[in-house]
Formats: sequence, structure tokens, C-alpha cells
Amino acid sequence: MQTRWEVADDGRDWLTRALAHVREAETEALGARGAFHVVLAGGETPRRLYEALAGEAHDWQRWQVWFGDERCLPAGHRDRNSRLAREVWLDRVDLPSANLHLIPAELGPTLAAAAYARDLAGVGDFDLVLLGLGEDGHTASLFPGHAWGEREGSADALPVFDAPKPPPERVSLSARRLARARRVLFLVTGSGKRDALAAWRRGEALPAAAIRPPAGVDVLADNEAWSE
Repeated sequence: MQTRWEVADDGRDWLTRALAHVREAETEALGARGAFHVVLAGGETPRRLYEALAGEAHDWQRWQVWFGDERCLPAGHRDRNSRLAREVWLDRVDLPSANLHLIPAELGPTLAAAAYARDLAGVGDFDLVLLGLGEDGHTASLFPGHAWGEREGSADALPVFDAPKPPPERVSLSARRLARARRVLFLVTGSGKRDALAAWRRGEALPAAAIRPPAGVDVLADNEAWSE
């Protein structure tokens, strides 16, 4: 599988490149299939991208928005991944409520994972999956030392217990389901990600490296995260 490493000159260049990836994926999907299925990353890294998208004109009526993972906290809790995306972007644009597919993580890991897997039944390959990279090499809520759902027959959504980062209970799309995508873009920023990115480039077995779509993955890093 091909991994395409892309290093931005500065923060503005990073955002320009990230927006270009989204626009290209959207244009291809709408032209070929009439809908754009995108999976969103959590955490702070994609905030700038989400804020910028909120100020752009897109065919929101034809977007279908999914989430790569969610923290098992009460609905609307400030630390849920979906809350950030909604506050800075999704609630500011004309996205139909039926097109926003939230993980019902307030049900707890097992019930929420089963419910999200049912929601995904019948959904084909995603058009674009956005992912981050943790300092330990995790992505979505797939952590080192835990099951990543790489094998044939793995569930689309996994319950996560005893996560090394709070909260300990989460729901994550499996590595296999995340890899069912036409495009996968990792967004990586900050010096704290440098060691994990270097380990990935050395070929170490990290959760991020377990996402292996047929078309390969794109990794967009800033200068702080990249090390020669």
C-alpha cells in the first residue's frame, strides 16, 4: 500500500492543502455518485479545517457526515468529538439533520458500537476519511495494545474499554471499515506528533499504519511534526 507523505511550508499552506483534498474528494464523489460520504476526525488538529469549511460554499445537501470515533460521554458533552465539529462548522451550514450521523456514545461502548454498525449497514466505501495521529501512534480510538479490527469479518464499529487517554470508554470505527474508502487523509500537526510520525515512516506497527485502503493514504504534516 502506498503512503504519500506531504509536508506543508507553514500553517496557511497546511490549511490550503487540506481544503484542496476535501474539495477534490467532494467534486469526484458528487460527479460520480451524487453524494459525498465523509468521515470526520476528532481532537483539536482538524479545528482549523472545520472552521474554514464553515465559511465556504459547498453542496451541503448532498454531504453525508460520519464520525471515526466518539467518547462515551453524555450527549452534548463539551468533550465529545461531535460537539467541536458541530460548534465550529456543521451547525453553521445548511446540512440536513438527517445527513449528520452521530455515534450514540451515551449508550455505552457496546450498545453504541452495535447501533452505529447498524447505521453503516448498506453504506458502501466512504469518499473521504479524515484521521488524526496521536503521540502514541493511535488514530480514531484505535490504540496500541488494543484490538484494531483489521481482520476479515471485523465489525464496522468497535467498543473500546480502558483507553489510555480519558475517557476510558469509547466507540471507534474499525481499521477495516476506515480502510473502505476511496481517499484517506491523515492530518498531523505539532512537535508532539514527531516521534509517532517518524515511527510510522520507519515501518513500525502502529494503529495509524493499520489503515490500508486500496488507493493508499495521504499524510499531510506541518514542519513541526515532520523530522528528517
